[in-house]
Amino acid sequence: MGISLTPAAAEHVRKFIAKRGKGIGLRLGVRTSGCSGMAYVLEFADQIESDDQVFEQHGVKVVVDPKSLLYLDGTEVDYAREGLNEGFRFNNPNVANQCGCGESFSV
Repeated sequence: MGISLTPAAAEHVRKFIAKRGKGIGLRLGVRTSGCSGMAYVLEFADQIESDDQVFEQHGVKVVVDPKSLLYLDGTEVDYAREGLNEGFRFNNPNVANQCGCGESFSV
């Protein structure tokens, strides 16, 4: 399955990498946190580790470590603006429960 990016998310990542001046893509992961157990972690990827999985869509690489991929496989990353709020949205088919604020989830 892997990780997919919507065109809007890919465009946002491309703009930020250009503004930052370096980076090979976006690193997506999970960490233990929040009221539901797991939280998404997004950061710029400057290198790819030997055990990382790399997914490329719309000209943008998404790098995921193997442990995180267990929780993220099949996830679509979107970028949306709703009123004054804007940010990445995760459409993760593995989520069983998620907190009310959408910051954390459990599988």
